[in-house]
Amino acid sequence: MSDRAPQPVERRLPTEESRQLVELVRDIVSKEIAPRAAEEEEAGTFPRPVFTLLSEAGLLGLPYDSAHGGGDQPYEVYLQVLEELAAARLTVGLGVSVHSLACHALAGYGTAEQRAAHLPAMLAGGLLGAYCLSEPASGSDAASLRTKAVRDGEDWVLTGTKAWITHGGVADFYTVLARTGEAGPRGITAFLVPGDAGGLDAAAPEKKMGMKGSPTAQLHFDGVRIPDDRRIGDEGQGFAIALSALDSGRLGIAACAIGVAQAALDEAAGYATGRRQFGRPVADFQGLRFMLADMATRIEAGRALYLEAARLRDAGLPFSRQAAMAKLFCTDAAMQVTTDAVQVLGGYGYTLDFPVERLMREAKVLQIVEGTNQIQRMVIARHLVGPETR
Repeated sequence: MSDRAPQPVERRLPTEESRQLVELVRDIVSKEIAPRAAEEEEAGTFPRPVFTLLSEAGLLGLPYDSAHGGGDQPYEVYLQVLEELAAARLTVGLGVSVHSLACHALAGYGTAEQRAAHLPAMLAGGLLGAYCLSEPASGSDAASLRTKAVRDGEDWVLTGTKAWITHGGVADFYTVLARTGEAGPRGITAFLVPGDAGGLDAAAPEKKMGMKGSPTAQLHFDGVRIPDDRRIGDEGQGFAIALSALDSGRLGIAACAIGVAQAALDEAAGYATGRRQFGRPVADFQGLRFMLADMATRIEAGRALYLEAARLRDAGLPFSRQAAMAKLFCTDAAMQVTTDAVQVLGGYGYTLDFPVERLMREAKVLQIVEGTNQIQRMVIARHLVGPETR
């Protein structure tokens, strides 16, 4: 309804290389992702060719070491790439974040031999990964997971079920957390499981209110046998590995949330300047102008929060508290902004003719994944006043 095109986000990037990288991403978005996003999401089409293209362009391993096929980019750059991708299609932005999460364990805790054997294909060889922590009976309480890995000679045999797995059934490899010892967090070990391993089957994808193009499915491990050289880290170290990955993963979700919110604001602002009521653009009415101002402020605040956490991470400083804050604030902001965008468009916002209804449905899941926002509040509070007394 408006000729007013959204302006690209003005980004403070550390190098000329990173500026060129963002321009490359914007070019891919405009040509390969955005034009088909609405149609493919409505049809539930998983965009595997897009992930192949991103791998070929070096965009699936940005925060990892170039010696193994990564991009040697700081997290503050990687997250802004995620934001650009998520603004076009959350299935893609979140998919890249999940893939990066799946690579974290091997990149950070694998042996030199393991990294040399597997990381090049994972980071730049066209493979796509998934992360397997949650189970039907252990979501927020991840330390109570029940999937077992039993030693059998030089192999491990995995049995159990994982749930809510993004890319479940389509991934080429899975980073799997399984119980190898005592109950609780100290009895968990991490494994790298091939997607075509015998005994590994995916259930039918969940039917979701949003992100229909991103398959989310249960995975069943029925005596899946893998060699010990696919165990990542020490026995019993898996939960610590998982927590370190989640701190980084929460920043990925925060960046994706700001991308979704930015897309919603762009749509709302464009509509408000083109839609006329009572003889003038609805953008002239103060009530609506204030809504747009609040939406923009939430987005800028969220972007600053996730970037500050990323810069702490890049500097090698503790960032767990800031990651939880960024995930909490950015995803709550995305839910509010997308809801307000639907309101700005009125009845049109409730139709499939405009993308804001899809953005609102997609924003909701970001308050849940990588630790619900209630869990983020618990994490933040523990940093402030210590653990809960029992």
